[in-house]
Amino acid sequence: MTRTILIILMGSVALAPQGSQAQDMEARARTAAAASRTKSGDSDAIISNYVNPGLAGETISTVDDSRTFATNLACQRSATMLELLVQPGATGDITHLSIARDSNLDGSFDQNLTLPVPVSGICANGIVSCDAGSWNNCTPFQWDVASSGSLKLSQVPLPDLAACYCINASCGSNLVLGNLNSVLKDLGGGIIGALTTADPRIGVAQASIEGPVIRYVGAQTTACSASPSLSSTSYRADPTAISGDASASAQASSVFQALAGSASATGKAEVTRSCSIDREISVKPWDYDDILGVAGAVTSVTACGTGCRRYQIRGSGTCGSVPPIHTATFDPIAPARIVSARIVEMGADDWVQARVNGQIVGYAGKRPWTGEALPSGDCRISGDPYYNRTAIDITPQLRAGAMTVGARVRAGGDGNWGYVTVEVQVDTACEVSERLVDLCAGYAQDAACRLDSESDDGVTTFSNGVNTGLKPLAKTRLFGTGNCTFQYSRDFFERDRRYKCLIDSGELSAPDLSRSAYIIDHSTETLLADRTLSSDGTISTSTRAFTLPDRVTVPACEPICKTRAPKANSDVAISGVVGASQNDPAGWNSFYHSCTADNVCPMGEGEELVTACGCLDDFPEAAVMMQTVRLAGSDLACTAGTP
Repeated sequence: MTRTILIILMGSVALAPQGSQAQDMEARARTAAAASRTKSGDSDAIISNYVNPGLAGETISTVDDSRTFATNLACQRSATMLELLVQPGATGDITHLSIARDSNLDGSFDQNLTLPVPVSGICANGIVSCDAGSWNNCTPFQWDVASSGSLKLSQVPLPDLAACYCINASCGSNLVLGNLNSVLKDLGGGIIGALTTADPRIGVAQASIEGPVIRYVGAQTTACSASPSLSSTSYRADPTAISGDASASAQASSVFQALAGSASATGKAEVTRSCSIDREISVKPWDYDDILGVAGAVTSVTACGTGCRRYQIRGSGTCGSVPPIHTATFDPIAPARIVSARIVEMGADDWVQARVNGQIVGYAGKRPWTGEALPSGDCRISGDPYYNRTAIDITPQLRAGAMTVGARVRAGGDGNWGYVTVEVQVDTACEVSERLVDLCAGYAQDAACRLDSESDDGVTTFSNGVNTGLKPLAKTRLFGTGNCTFQYSRDFFERDRRYKCLIDSGELSAPDLSRSAYIIDHSTETLLADRTLSSDGTISTSTRAFTLPDRVTVPACEPICKTRAPKANSDVAISGVVGASQNDPAGWNSFYHSCTADNVCPMGEGEELVTACGCLDDFPEAAVMMQTVRLAGSDLACTAGTP
């Protein structure tokens, strides 16, 4: 498809004649700067003036509005890609959250989802559901996308969620309706993040809020293909592959080889490479049904201990006809977790024959029955049943794959039944795996690279190529959920490094600075001196009058003001709502605004002025806050004891 390159044009500006005053040039420059700030002074202006219309195929105007042009940056677009509707209940929880989605961007909704649980807390990438109106029995959920592309919620440990806060009555009254815009944005942002992570082709062009509804305009902006699996995003799953692929591409590129052989490339250059070493600990709970599936002629299932079940395959038969075979299929989903499988009992009135994968393995009856032919003798009329309780090990057959167990029954008279009991023991213990994902190994083994800086979980252990001598305290973190929750202490969980690497050897000739030195040494405030080299090798000098335009008075700073707005501390952690542990959960959010041209502070809704417009210097306060956050993140613990 045809694509249009987005170019922001300033519009035509006539050059000033030779005699124009410097003040006129300055006025035109200020006018152009003001127009540019209006169009792109902040992220909201850039989004509304360029990003949204560009993705939506609308008209874009130049900075001075003298020209307009249309763009075609998206493969396909939807007027409403995603729509969220929230309704809080009497307990403050969001009791109704419906989501409508246009997954293929064809202009119509094809997925409608209503959350089956109430929303008691909101996170940047999920929700928390608790007992109504309280912070008890809470279950964290993360926004996720199924393999089919459908949006879903996945239960995760609370540390997997980010920036969580409470919204129900346990943290305050009317929190949802009182903060409706931010609630909608946080919910929608988490869902959009999950969708764009699963399908990198999707771009969000615009978001609009109408009462309890937020709508997102979407577009497909990358790789106009039907598959969300793009080669350009494969490095996310395997970051180490990018170095090898880049090297292979460079070797095959004539442009790269031309640059590598140029004079500029023969010098010595140093580049900075960033990498990380992450400790990944995963905990997987196992249920019996996750390990073994059973179907067929199973008449009863009983527990025989932890991870143990007994299956009875029971049937009836007649004396004179061909005995039937009652069969059950045992399908090992996780063969390695099968501890044992045995036929522990056979019982019949008159005969039962046990078969595994069609092979006869045992029998119970008044006379032997070890072949395909009927056993000798007539069916009994009265008497006690016959049992065989000698265990038969069938573990190898079950671990090898799907296995059938059959009960062939021959009976008559007063009794016509027979059964085979199979006992299967599985390992349902939690599975814990730990590994170090070392993305720095290549740089560490490269003789051209040296370690420049390193931090372990935020503690700087290497700086500017020198060991700082600092060593972080061992960290303790929780992993898993429910009965599979484990606590691990390690010396580090995330190590960030930066290497400086020489990308070429050789020497680059020093630049000729003689002309610059001559200009600096021989020029004055009113005279500009110069020395030039002619094509025939002769050097000529020259001088000409030189004046700088008058410099206008520049303000000492950009005037800003400080405001604040009340906020209840509804943030949550593993231990619960943070505000519940404080004497006063009420707090303040601080804001800084750039003042208007007439020195007025543009306060937002609900804000009150703290410091009027001026040259503010809150660096000491900012330094204290950053130090507080850094120390809090060091995982320090206070324990009672003798001072």
